[in-house]
Amino acid sequence: MDNIFYHQPVMVNEVADFLITAEDGFYIDCTFGGGGHSLYLLEKYKKIKIIAFDQDSDSFNHFNSNEKFADIKDRIVFVRDNFRNIQKRLSDIKIHKVNGLFADLGVSSKQLDDMKRGFSFRSDEILDMRMDRSCKLSAYDVINTYSKEKLQDIFFKYGEESFSKQIAGKIIDYRIKGSIKTCDQLADIIGSVKWSNGKINPATKVFQALRIYVNDELSSLQEMLDSIPEILSDNSRAVILTYHSLEDRIVKQSFKSLQNQGLKIVNKKIIGASEEEIKNNPRSRSAKMRVAEKQNG
Repeated sequence: MDNIFYHQPVMVNEVADFLITAEDGFYIDCTFGGGGHSLYLLEKYKKIKIIAFDQDSDSFNHFNSNEKFADIKDRIVFVRDNFRNIQKRLSDIKIHKVNGLFADLGVSSKQLDDMKRGFSFRSDEILDMRMDRSCKLSAYDVINTYSKEKLQDIFFKYGEESFSKQIAGKIIDYRIKGSIKTCDQLADIIGSVKWSNGKINPATKVFQALRIYVNDELSSLQEMLDSIPEILSDNSRAVILTYHSLEDRIVKQSFKSLQNQGLKIVNKKIIGASEEEIKNNPRSRSAKMRVAEKQNG
């Protein structure tokens, strides 16, 4: 593997405390990434097994080549697919009910730091942002072919960008001269419209919006959440970590609406990282945990 590393897993103790209800059960990690959460759970609970989902081939290669998984590979089933297909893929491996489900919806640090992946506004590589690189639509396609109105809608809907109209207009003006190829090109265009605000890069919201749109993240999340009542055993839990308001809103509303299918909201208030964790792992600052439990059917 290369020398770009996956991020430190967030709130591992809290995830374990809320997720594990059967110490010999099957659990789903919807967002395996570098495997930090799964590794922690498998080492703490010696009899559980994990079904790990990830659509990124880098995650699959990392799992296969990293020695830290060598002793526990017999307790992980890796499924290289989007978690929106969770019910079908579980059926494929003859598993219909599990003892818990976990998802960390944060973007992998490895994806952001690997400049060739085209996620980062600091990159001089081609705009890409596909988590599954077999998919056809990339950020390059969106930026260079979509209309001003469509771009404006994407930036506002998925990035909550208040300068969406002006940024979309500037992109269209630039396209008259030629294509917008690289991440830093796009970031410079955004920066010509929107001034820097402290530590937050002016391009942050637009890049978030593009990533969400290209990977159809919110629809995928909704489909996964809708499947929870069908795949959880009684008295089992779903634990979801979100990092921005769009995702958190969907999780909150879904858990509420799924109460009529036997789901009970465990935590009325958001669970956040401890002050000590935030100090040691700043990424955890924006993490919000929501937990729901499947009641006896």
